[in-house]
Amino acid sequence: MTYMQPRHNAGIYRYDEVDRQFVRERVEQFRFQVERRLKGELSEDEFKPLRLMNGLYLQLHAYMLRIAIPYGTLTAHQMRGLSNIARRYDKGYGHFSTRQNLQLHWIKLEDTPDILGELAEFDMHAIQTSGNCVRNVTTDQFAGATPDEVVDPRVYAEVLRQWTAIHPEFSFLPRKFKIGITGTTNDRAAVRIHDIGLVAKKNAEGRIGFEVYVGGGLGRTPFIAPKTRDWVDEEDLIAYIEAVLRVYNQAGRRDNAFKARIKILVHETKLDKFIELVEDEFARVRGPKFRLEPEIVASIRSHFAPPPFEELPAVSESYARRRCEDPAFGAWTRTSVHPHKAPGYASVTISLKPTGGVPGDISSAQMNVVADLAERYSFGEIRSTHEQNLVLAHVKQDDLFALWQALSAVGLATANVGLIGDIIACPGLDYCSLANARSIPIAQALSERFADSARQSEIGDFKIKISGCINACGHHHVGAVGILGVDKKGEEFYQITLGGNAELDASLGDILGPALKADEAVDAVERIVELYLERRQPGERFLATLARIGQAPFKETAYAAD
Repeated sequence: MTYMQPRHNAGIYRYDEVDRQFVRERVEQFRFQVERRLKGELSEDEFKPLRLMNGLYLQLHAYMLRIAIPYGTLTAHQMRGLSNIARRYDKGYGHFSTRQNLQLHWIKLEDTPDILGELAEFDMHAIQTSGNCVRNVTTDQFAGATPDEVVDPRVYAEVLRQWTAIHPEFSFLPRKFKIGITGTTNDRAAVRIHDIGLVAKKNAEGRIGFEVYVGGGLGRTPFIAPKTRDWVDEEDLIAYIEAVLRVYNQAGRRDNAFKARIKILVHETKLDKFIELVEDEFARVRGPKFRLEPEIVASIRSHFAPPPFEELPAVSESYARRRCEDPAFGAWTRTSVHPHKAPGYASVTISLKPTGGVPGDISSAQMNVVADLAERYSFGEIRSTHEQNLVLAHVKQDDLFALWQALSAVGLATANVGLIGDIIACPGLDYCSLANARSIPIAQALSERFADSARQSEIGDFKIKISGCINACGHHHVGAVGILGVDKKGEEFYQITLGGNAELDASLGDILGPALKADEAVDAVERIVELYLERRQPGERFLATLARIGQAPFKETAYAAD
């Protein structure tokens, strides 16, 4: 299938011919490797590192392909391409993950080279979505649009993408490596649970620099990343990250996969000593070779120029009137519409969490609708979020009612963004060979238990995150309520944690008590919520109530006999 290239989209980085040639050559290399595997010339052990380098996992029932969406940004044209691939090669849907990537869970090995070839035709790939390398750099889904932004982080996410892509020094790290970046103190990129977290900011003279956190990560041994530097100049960004990665590459554990992440190195080395090692290496590499030149930044920034916004009043009268006249529309705007820096515009989050649905899943038909709506209302641009939703970043307020109607017609207008129904969940034991328990049925049961929109509004900001195993792909450690699937003698149980938070003041949740059976866990969460509503003070979020009254009352009510 041949894909016609669309017109240039403002705010989106475009491949050049060097990028395209590289990806095409990579596809043909993998095609040859797949042919050898299918002929029996390569064993699974020999083939495994080759397929992982191309984003292909072997899971419980089929191969899973993880497709890279750099910093969560894609075009309507690319979304249509993904829709076609999901329809032709999968079961007609895709799954958006907490890495802002798209996963296809029912892939045949023999089809993979053709899929990668089609991805290449619309400037996408699956390179570095797995393996012990620098993974997809993630960022704020409202980057370049939100009024609270100090620096547009997409520029530096693209700098890092280009620098880390097939970097020979960092293609075989002790373990996978994740970088997150935000340009606002209202962190929506969860930077402190990354191996490196960056907060882009400006000093009093208007110079751009970065606050750096190193050694975060969840999984078997979770850590919140400590700060290693208050300020790194823009021109030294690459040099400093090079120094961090060199220290990790040289000193990280390679004898034990469970202790190989940089978080363990930081912890075991002790923070002060780790900082000293990085600073020594930084002093060695700092200089012309690794300097991020202003011309490079300016060139990349030009790709993220604002789209041609119209001059509009700050508030649309028709929008304000519609919100009052239509209660359902008003409820949707309260959860899904975010302020925009351009007068008369808004950013819109599309919930992929319908009541009883699978968090992050979207059908190929819905992908096409989102692509159409992005072209009609948001300059052809779509964002994916680490909370498994989508965003149209630049929508005129006057268009919000029509957009809501179109989303409602295809089941994409659930008014639960940021509320208790906006649950993060990994695929769990329904798909993943690493999982101990299913995540999806728990998420579905909880979304149905809290389906009433008025009840969700009353509860307010309340984040539930679910993982099917200790690898924590569902970020359960940093959920206000976290749920971890565990195996007890072949039976699925669920451990509850309270008090997690992924923002700049990040915290890990504390285990509430013994693991529960599925139905017991759902009941326990409901009792926790009811106690919160009973004991909270006016305007108090769950985490504040928990901090004020402690965990004991929640534990007592969670484990109370019916």
